[in-house]
Amino acid sequence: MLEKEFRNDDPPGKIIALILLVVSLIGAGTLAVKVGVQGFPPLKMALIRSILGLIVVGGMGLYYGVSMRLRIEELPRLLLIALLYALHIITLNVGTQYTTASRSTIFFTLYPVFVVLFGHFWLPSDRLSPIKLLGILAAFIGMFVAMTPNLQGIGEVKHFIGDLIVTLSACLLASRITLTKLFVQDIYPYRLLVWLLGINIPFFFVLSYLFEREKPIEWTFASSAALLYQGWVITGFCFIVLTSVLRKYKASKLVVFSFLMPVSGVLFSILFLGDALTFYLLMGTALIAAGIYLVNLQLETAK
Repeated sequence: MLEKEFRNDDPPGKIIALILLVVSLIGAGTLAVKVGVQGFPPLKMALIRSILGLIVVGGMGLYYGVSMRLRIEELPRLLLIALLYALHIITLNVGTQYTTASRSTIFFTLYPVFVVLFGHFWLPSDRLSPIKLLGILAAFIGMFVAMTPNLQGIGEVKHFIGDLIVTLSACLLASRITLTKLFVQDIYPYRLLVWLLGINIPFFFVLSYLFEREKPIEWTFASSAALLYQGWVITGFCFIVLTSVLRKYKASKLVVFSFLMPVSGVLFSILFLGDALTFYLLMGTALIAAGIYLVNLQLETAK
């Protein structure tokens, strides 16, 4: 049985190291999506990605003997989490169509800020402090600086509309993360993820059937490998780790590491696509590191 006492501890060093690994893996997801859409239409890719993730999460849950049987009292919470997941994916995709990829990355990465704000009101022992606020702002500014060379079309109205929609997506994701923190106190992380993915599979299937019937799948080695990475590594392994640690540790001190995701994506592009290593990236990474330090400074100054 899961403990009923609300857990909201400070993350120790080994958990921070694990989160850094997971954030780096998720950061490479942008590259995987870019490669994947060369062979898969977006909705079909989301559908297959969810199926692959369900296989990993369900398999791990069964291996550890976790019951996947849905309890009637869990259904409303699972439906709410699944709805927020679907809405944040849809708004992210729609918003990105009206703005640039770099601007979308920046505004979407606002979600840790929203998590800290929601956590201040919804989560016990996770209140906003001046040091934590300063750290969050430093990390966001650092991420913005790192992505500065890729910004385009700052004055276009359509980009502004896209930015607003992507910001809404970030807010929806933050809501899902915060509620997940609450719900996994008495719902096993494996069961929550299985039903989250399971509920969304038919939803993505219907959308794909309605809007992508005429768009074929091109099975190439690169696109297939990218899809497997999205499904097994990100939706499978990374989702399991993040949901599991979220049950015990403070959300605000975990999500601040998410500001490293776009930086990680740029670094993977440098390694695999030959992009240039810029001064902005180095400066931005330093600011993000400073922000992470300030947020986790509470480990020593206050409990």
